Amino acid sequence: MIEISSSLEGKQYPLYDLELELKQLGYTIGGNWDYDHGYFDYLMDDDDGYHFLRIPFRAVDGQLDAHNATVKLGRPFILTHKYKEGLDDHAAIGNFQASFNQFSEPAEKDADVLEPYVQLGETLIQELERRLN
Repeated sequence: MIEISSSLEGKQYPLYDLELELKQLGYTIGGNWDYDHGYFDYLMDDDDGYHFLRIPFRAVDGQLDAHNATVKLGRPFILTHKYKEGLDDHAAIGNFQASFNQFSEPAEKDADVLEPYVQLGETLIQELERRLN
């Protein structure tokens, strides 16, 4: 994981408006959110694993599932997940369970981030700063 300093850190936005703005740039709300915090993810590449620019946010007014929630942005970071080739060694057998458990667990959940992804992440943050400031 590599953190990237940003002028966006600590700024507050209505979540609904922020999500609309970031979706236009290719960001999605990651599946790992809760009622008080979450992440916007930008998939930079899926070659030899997944390389994400991730922007954390925390609710400061309301809960994330409410239409009027306000969030505060955290420090962006780049995250790389590398996966083993093939199917999961511990995948369950049977049609029903296999449909959910067929993919490999990450070989490295926090793999080293290569320099080209650091440069791309910094460029993406600069673009985001121009758009949101």
